[in-house]
Amino acid sequence: MPISPADDALTNNSAGHSQEPIKPERLPKDGQALMVNHIVVIDDEAIIRDSLKQLLELEGYRVSCYTSATTALDRLGREFAGIVISDINMPHMDGLALLQQVQNFDSELPVVLLTGYADVAMAVSAMHKGAYDFLEKPINEDLLDCVARALEKRRLVLENRQLKDQVEQSLAQNRGPGVRILGDTPAMHEMLQLLNAVVDTPADVLIHGETGTGKELVARFLHDHSQRRDANFLALNCAAIPENLIESELFGAKKGAFTGATEDRVGKFEFANGGTVFLDEIEAMPLAMQAKLLRVLEERKVTPVGSNEIIELDIRIVAATKIDLLALADKGEFRADLYYRLNLVMVEIPPLRSRKADIPLLFKHFTSIAANRFHKPLCALDGDSQQQLLSYDWPGNVRELRNVAERHVLLGTGIKLNTTTEIPSIDSDLSLAEKVAFYEQSVIEDALRQNSGSVKKTLELLKLPRKTFYDKMAKYGLERSNYIQD
Repeated sequence: MPISPADDALTNNSAGHSQEPIKPERLPKDGQALMVNHIVVIDDEAIIRDSLKQLLELEGYRVSCYTSATTALDRLGREFAGIVISDINMPHMDGLALLQQVQNFDSELPVVLLTGYADVAMAVSAMHKGAYDFLEKPINEDLLDCVARALEKRRLVLENRQLKDQVEQSLAQNRGPGVRILGDTPAMHEMLQLLNAVVDTPADVLIHGETGTGKELVARFLHDHSQRRDANFLALNCAAIPENLIESELFGAKKGAFTGATEDRVGKFEFANGGTVFLDEIEAMPLAMQAKLLRVLEERKVTPVGSNEIIELDIRIVAATKIDLLALADKGEFRADLYYRLNLVMVEIPPLRSRKADIPLLFKHFTSIAANRFHKPLCALDGDSQQQLLSYDWPGNVRELRNVAERHVLLGTGIKLNTTTEIPSIDSDLSLAEKVAFYEQSVIEDALRQNSGSVKKTLELLKLPRKTFYDKMAKYGLERSNYIQD
């Protein structure tokens, strides 16, 4: 983030001595807390300046003292990593006038005002005008508590701004219509370079990534940023389609081709002609169907079940898996020829634990979306919560982070990452629909944990039709594999 000239010129000139310019801190790349400990003290009385300087420096703060509000104001900017403590009664520009000037360029820069005598009306006026606090001299422990709180607020404000800038910069790297991919780490830059290199080639793509890393997001990025963007994008989970229906789902079927085929059915491949077909969990596709898929990939033709009509295809196949397909092929559980045909372009999505520097960026993005969606205030994270996010391993990857961010906004509670089967309490401020949705999601998650991810047992426990269950899994972004216990 650029450094403003005003910040670059800010010096410590207490007692007529100058120090080298103090530049604003930058948000560390590893996502650790920003250091905000600089305090500007403004008072026309030398004894007050010296007392405050000594007290605050003993607490470990960096202190710059000024006799004039005008001089201090010239050295403050939006990126100043600290707070202001100012006397109210001063010549030329008093504390309230200083406060108004600060509010004009940064309403979130804390200004603490000091007065030599109690004046309730003045205190009320100052707080209404945006003062962070109003304290009476002589200085006591209340000032130190106030300073600690004000500096923490300033740190959160600056981190929030920098994260917002990072989100915008990351989005700018993949401008254009459609899906955006967030990430500022080397692994994500490398992946984006690969995607941009193949986005308009006719090559099929195989995406490999753990559960929740965003495999469908990558597939949509390839579609939305390619020349195929105006045609259909079709996403299909191979594990969710019954084996006896997968061929008709993909290739289509003529009326009467099999029991229950009461009318012609357009297959997914034909429907997506000119566009993209995303086959998630490709490893779950039956072996017999894999042979037919391989033929489609090689010939770019499809014949609906029960028909002799050959349909020419112009589609891109993007397949995704979370396991090692080559290892499956060695066991005879996946066709090796299909693997090599799909593996022309392999996109590896890094797990979230290997790119933790992206966590604050992603959390900021998800909480901003959730705050807008749920009409809730957006609260910045404190240092402990951010450290908790960074120290967690995120087995559910970005999807899990998104759920944590949404719950943080929706429920207004702290960050809770411990796995538990207990259904958390619900904020009474939620609407009935929000409470029902949250409770429903919690019940489904609990049932999946009890049954170690077994769909069959979960359906029996919840007494749900299979289609309804998969619809709800998709609605809440749940992944069965997250609940499988080894």
